[in-house]
Amino acid sequence: MMPMSQVLAFAVLTLVLVAVPGPSVLFTIGRALTVGRREALLTVVGNAAGVYVQVVAVAFGVGVVVERSAAVFTVIKLAGAGYLVYLGVRALRHRRRMSAALGETPAHPAGRSLRDGFVVGLLNPKSIVFFVVALPQFTAPEAGNVPLQMLLLGALFPLVALVLDSVWAYAAATARTWFARSPRRLELVGGAGGLMMIGLGASLAMTGRRD
Repeated sequence: MMPMSQVLAFAVLTLVLVAVPGPSVLFTIGRALTVGRREALLTVVGNAAGVYVQVVAVAFGVGVVVERSAAVFTVIKLAGAGYLVYLGVRALRHRRRMSAALGETPAHPAGRSLRDGFVVGLLNPKSIVFFVVALPQFTAPEAGNVPLQMLLLGALFPLVALVLDSVWAYAAATARTWFARSPRRLELVGGAGGLMMIGLGASLAMTGRRD
């Protein structure tokens, strides 16, 4: 069994990392501004599921490949960045439709919002690097079954993200409601959310390891 002190230390580190606005927070805010609270919250759930798949991959060795191979890391990074840009462009194209709706949230299938969040979480290179670097340091090899320890520790990350990202989603959706009182405001906020996602995708593509 892992010492509780190590579990608490990892929990604190996770809380700090999730609390600092990063890709998942910016993506959630962008979704809340463009499609509304319900879809943003579903995106948060999907994102957390995608991130936990990374934990499973790291626990069973895939993370080591990403750590050692610049090519694999680059493929994951560019795929995630490209998907974010695609979602941002789609939001920009539909901003006038948002304006015409006068604040009514466009109908989006729940599965689509979950899928979008899942893909972004799964292809987030920053979180997988964090898991590769941090998870092994907080395990106790003498306790045995290290992969299981990683799975249990890694579960803290999506759980914390669910709570904190949901707060961001509610806050952004509340601001969106104010913008919705004016067609022009709503069109602007739809464009801002789209540009935010495009900028996030572009910055993700240009940062990271260069070996």
